[in-house]
Amino acid sequence: MKKAFVIFLVLFIFKLEAQNLKPYILAGYSTHNISEVKNEVKEKLLNAGFKVLGSYNPMSTNKRVVLAVSDNNLISAVKKTGGFRGFALALRVALTNENGKIMISYTNPEYWGRAYFQKQWNSVASFYSKINSKFNNALSGYNGDNFVEFGSKDGLSPSSLKKYHYMFGMPYFEDNIELKEFASYNDAINTIERNLSSGAINAKKVYSVKLNEKKIALFGVALTGNDGEKLFMPKIDVSSPKHTAFLPYELLVTGNKAYMLHGRYRIALSFPDLSMGQFMKIVSTPGYIEDTFEKLCK
Repeated sequence: MKKAFVIFLVLFIFKLEAQNLKPYILAGYSTHNISEVKNEVKEKLLNAGFKVLGSYNPMSTNKRVVLAVSDNNLISAVKKTGGFRGFALALRVALTNENGKIMISYTNPEYWGRAYFQKQWNSVASFYSKINSKFNNALSGYNGDNFVEFGSKDGLSPSSLKKYHYMFGMPYFEDNIELKEFASYNDAINTIERNLSSGAINAKKVYSVKLNEKKIALFGVALTGNDGEKLFMPKIDVSSPKHTAFLPYELLVTGNKAYMLHGRYRIALSFPDLSMGQFMKIVSTPGYIEDTFEKLCK
């Protein structure tokens, strides 16, 4: 009887661990050059029904590419819930040249969906199931192990993602930063678009996706300054496969206000195994991002 109980307990723990989620999924790799893979992946995504919102080279290197995508399921999920769930309007597909192979990865839909929708997850879970199937269809056929989750040794449980924070005293999802209150939604959009196109700020627009009827807009922003991606990514993106799909960083407009996710939340959610020592190496990064985004709102 005792032996049977031990076996049951081990199987139960294994089942719980198997349910844990990790922030990224590796679809496989290609031996073609990164430009060819980018064109191929973009076509695959479009054929699967995704909207490719934009793309760029993170850290200004030709060894990395990110394509931001959305689809009708993400839009429907955000329309259903509104507000800060607008951060979920885009997912990211990454190409990274690692040891001569182009690794194709993307943000794990369920991981990010559970983190952002929290208690409202059950109302949008069916949308995310469809998104996951679309990724499987779009990015199948690559070399190596396919559709393997990565980005954390043990992953995070669904209940942990619902109320995620890095540690005691660190911010939660709802502790986002209000950057500015504008006269109107349109004023916010026009100001941010103007500043992104000015070239005067160390930031570049990668994409925007707008739900004007809901007064929600999400901007993906490349941090191009000397203290931006080129500085902080090498300090935290040290494992393989690379966490390229962590980027770009987002700025959200909802109503007449602009917000960003707190750096100590968004970075930790993207790198959940980050040690405190590694975090201290980028201690100025959350403030740098906030300062940059505040300039975009002036």
